Amino acid sequence: MFKESTNLPVAVIGAGPIGLSAAVHLLAQGYTPILFEAGDKAGSNLARWGHVRMFSPWAYNVDPAAVALLKQKGWNEPAGNEFPTGKELLEQYVTPLASHCKIAPHLNLNTQVKSVSRLNHDVLRTDGRDEVPFVLRVTGPNGDRDVKAQAVIDASGTYQTPNWLGTHGIPALGENAAADSITYGVPNILGYGRKQYANQSVLVVGGGHSAFNALQDLILLADQYKDMRVLWGVRNACVANVVRSPANDELQERRRLEVRIQDLLEQGRIEVFSELEIEEINRENNRLIVHSGSRKLPPVDRIIAATGFRPNLSLLAELRISLDPATQSPTRLAPLIDPNLHSCGSVPEHGCVELSHPEQDLYIVGIKSYGRAPTFLLKTGYKQVQSVVNALATSEISADINPCAAPAISLCRG
Repeated sequence: MFKESTNLPVAVIGAGPIGLSAAVHLLAQGYTPILFEAGDKAGSNLARWGHVRMFSPWAYNVDPAAVALLKQKGWNEPAGNEFPTGKELLEQYVTPLASHCKIAPHLNLNTQVKSVSRLNHDVLRTDGRDEVPFVLRVTGPNGDRDVKAQAVIDASGTYQTPNWLGTHGIPALGENAAADSITYGVPNILGYGRKQYANQSVLVVGGGHSAFNALQDLILLADQYKDMRVLWGVRNACVANVVRSPANDELQERRRLEVRIQDLLEQGRIEVFSELEIEEINRENNRLIVHSGSRKLPPVDRIIAATGFRPNLSLLAELRISLDPATQSPTRLAPLIDPNLHSCGSVPEHGCVELSHPEQDLYIVGIKSYGRAPTFLLKTGYKQVQSVVNALATSEISADINPCAAPAISLCRG
């Protein structure tokens, strides 16, 4: 597709770091972006885990093209070797970028994309499909409207759709009924969530670093509230050694967290329940009982589900997308990121070729492009959008267009 062929904008779904980066690259290529953000500010998903310190340093969390744009307005770039929290990334990078005079006019807040289709074409109709624009049904402050676009870049992320606790990939029996006592993701335990967790028995479910963050904060809270009980449920048979990062890991915040959890385990501060396959959650005497096979875990007041996320693909149902059935990532990307085979340190270079779909000029980018695969770096997403926008501008999909360089193994394993 040549940009001279139409004056329609390129739609970007999601105004987090990756969506904003897409807008920067689109403007540089002469396109008019139109950004849709469901939240009340850019980076709304990021704000939900603002209390969490990132494992990657500033140098890996900013797009060089966006940095150049910001510096035109006197922006001071943070030290590249420091590790920001989500809040710091939001306040010091995402918000200034979204507020930039070249970006702000194209940003639509409180506007959710409900579906994407082709003009006068449902998913079955082939004739002339690639010659007609996309139609996005969006709902915002003034109700529903349809917006036409020449291309669509979906950078809406996955944070809105967490994985279930149930072992079968669907909600455990009773999980939905217990929703008022379950938090998905990493809650701000030491901030606004303090009253919810103080002097409570809390079960954290999940074997990754999100669970580590929750466990660390719960123990800090338990140092102040002696009646607390902290439980940890994992599918693994053993959690004897949670320190998985090398001593020279460039992501030292990650290793520091692992060492902290290892110390807490050795001190007996965390009760571990391994080989946990949650089949049912029921309520007894206003407390939650988790069932795993023939086992019943001790009653708890709250559960934190740090079980990862999955992409919401419903808005693309009328488009021809090609996804791997396991990872739910683009078909050609899936074997490169399959967590059964790879850490992201062994992910080969990739870009627009691996991100393309049968639906011409549609791209899923950012963490959503990884589907259910858990390991992703913002640096990867910035390279993705650079490759995608270059492909749009040249009307070609070439393996030589700014591929996404794989970080070193020490940068993203785990």
